[in-house]
Amino acid sequence: MSGFGEGVELLEAQLLIEKKREYDRWYKEIPYIRFPAAWEVQVTPPYHGAIVRFRVRNTRGKEISVYLDCYDTLGCYGSPYWEIFPAADNDIARYAMRDVDGLLKGLKASMRRRT
Repeated sequence: MSGFGEGVELLEAQLLIEKKREYDRWYKEIPYIRFPAAWEVQVTPPYHGAIVRFRVRNTRGKEISVYLDCYDTLGCYGSPYWEIFPAADNDIARYAMRDVDGLLKGLKASMRRRT
């Protein structure tokens, strides 16, 4: 199938994903994040079950991947959480979705310690 019919089919699939993944709920519950002015943030598609994905880059070009997992699809936390990689210890670090201060501290520590 191609053209208009394929577009409708893809839209229906997207609407089903949005419903199953409760996008309306998360739109209201995901907190605002005030990033340091010197950081650049690149929003990326939420692949592999993440609700949100983005990358953060500092002025020296160091990048950290961040995603929000609300269903323990990508790991086990027990509630919605942010995961960053690489963390300061070059592993992953996880923070409760509402712990924006912890997330920012983790990102800053990783930016400082990465080589």
